[in-house]
Amino acid sequence: MLQAGDLAPDFELPDARMELLRLSSFRETANIVLYFFNKDHTPGGITEAVEFNELLAEFARHDTVVLGVSLDDCLAHEAFREEEGLDFDLLADTEGEVSRLYHVLTEWQAQGMVRYGIERSTFVIDKAGVIRLALYHVQPKGHAAEVFAYVKQLGQLNADR
Repeated sequence: MLQAGDLAPDFELPDARMELLRLSSFRETANIVLYFFNKDHTPGGITEAVEFNELLAEFARHDTVVLGVSLDDCLAHEAFREEEGLDFDLLADTEGEVSRLYHVLTEWQAQGMVRYGIERSTFVIDKAGVIRLALYHVQPKGHAAEVFAYVKQLGQLNADR
């Protein structure tokens, strides 16, 4: 598992518009809330995405970008963004490579087949690319507000330097 103080693994994934987004492209310009969710169009996925979306302006005031990652493909993400009115990027990790890097991919056996899913998790990454907060096993309801409180505190700590 990744922890606060670890360097965030860099990656490149396509967003809902099928444009590649590289995590390190935000270095020195923005903090990042990188959250992993299991699936578009699920009750928990909707709750978490809508709550992050409602706080986007507040995150932006603290130089923070929100990025969501799941195993869904770009087309599913685009439909989800449109249906829920989301204004932040959703990244398609269809092969689970990035989910493995962040230790959020789970695997289990069901009816003789191996299934994969994402353990709902969130990482706050600072402008230097260092993980400042790593949360595994999160609950969707109220999670965005909890993460925003941390980002706000992080901004105050940086302002005091």
